Amino acid sequence: MSTWTPESWRARPAAQQPEWPDPHRLDQALKQLSGLPPLVFAGEAASLRRALAQVARGEAFLLQAGDCAESFADFGADTIRDKLKVILQMAVVLTYAGGVPVVKLGRIAGQFAKPRSSPTEVVGGVEVPAFRGHIVNDDAPSPQARIPDPDRLVRAYHQSASTLNLLRAFTKGGYADLSQVHVWNQEFVASSPGGRQYAAVADEIERALRFMRACGINLGDEKDLHQVDFWTSHEALILGYEEALTRRDSLSGDWYDCSAHLLWVGERTRQPDGAHVEFLSGIANPVGAKVGPGATPEEVVTLCGRLDPDRQPGRLTLVSRMGAEAVGETLPPLLRAVAASGHPVVWACDPMHGNTFTGPGGRKTRHFEHVVAEISGFFDACRSAGTWPGGVHVELTGDNVTECLGGSEAIGEDDLELRYTTTCDPRLNGRQSLDLAFRVADLLRR
Repeated sequence: MSTWTPESWRARPAAQQPEWPDPHRLDQALKQLSGLPPLVFAGEAASLRRALAQVARGEAFLLQAGDCAESFADFGADTIRDKLKVILQMAVVLTYAGGVPVVKLGRIAGQFAKPRSSPTEVVGGVEVPAFRGHIVNDDAPSPQARIPDPDRLVRAYHQSASTLNLLRAFTKGGYADLSQVHVWNQEFVASSPGGRQYAAVADEIERALRFMRACGINLGDEKDLHQVDFWTSHEALILGYEEALTRRDSLSGDWYDCSAHLLWVGERTRQPDGAHVEFLSGIANPVGAKVGPGATPEEVVTLCGRLDPDRQPGRLTLVSRMGAEAVGETLPPLLRAVAASGHPVVWACDPMHGNTFTGPGGRKTRHFEHVVAEISGFFDACRSAGTWPGGVHVELTGDNVTECLGGSEAIGEDDLELRYTTTCDPRLNGRQSLDLAFRVADLLRR
């Protein structure tokens, strides 16, 4: 029998964990979390696993999107609504172009922690402890603000609960109505000079809707056309938090991490013998792993063996994050090795993290065309390996930020200072996100 328990990760080396100054306060916070209701339920996570199994078989496409890191400061109904709106708009375009269902998975309701390459950073000429996400410390550039605070773990739980409550209301209460989402896309095409190049696709969708009406299909009465399934995900970085929210399902006896429907391990914490992989190996949720250009075929197959030993479709999603220049060379050997191993994984592309650079003004940014180039390279690599290009994983916001260069608005380096509000990495704004959806749609159609 398996010796895994929710706390068995504690016997392994755990990277990227905060240095909590008061162990007693940490224990109190974790004990409080362990007594709170689950944020998501086992049946919901199992439904996502079945949907991802369709992706693994080439019968659906995954859209995973949301904030780089959610903020305690920027939290409200409008923020959640606008982010969801963009994801729904992207999903409609991708559904029509691909001719398959789109699995909608948010980086939301729990994406509060961020891994860091260094324990300190320099802000305004002053070296301070690194900002690790609002679940750990504050982004204000002072030594006091950067002290890890266990009470933030509980605050993250309550904000996630509020976010999930609103997401469920929006996605099941009519906000996701197909006709309404299509109108939003038409407005994007009509109001954006760059968006007008996609008028033909928008017109095709409009004709398809008119055809259904002409056939006597009442779009308002079709349940599947005015509500959607929407799942949540985040990087399982702060392991004490994840352990505290892990529950045993009374029906199946399986353990589920009830902080989100899907949890993933990052490029910095995917060591097969490490604490993060140990934790994910024992939960029944669908799980993911980021894979960067330094990964070898042997390492990735070993990781598959740890996270998907029973070779269950929908269990494991591998997220390629190679960079636009490297994807064509580094990804194909991994695709071939995993296919030969027999693991039925979902392959998705994160075109953001491998294309980050620092602009002349010192701001981290990404160029829209580099993002598109990596996705195109991902599709080419999958095609040559005979693998279904299963999805995209992007960082975005519904706000009109100026954090990434290019796109239909042609954001330049001088524009970055206008509305650069992210607490961590640069995100695509709403228009850039829709621009990206139409570009990915073209790849799907081809």
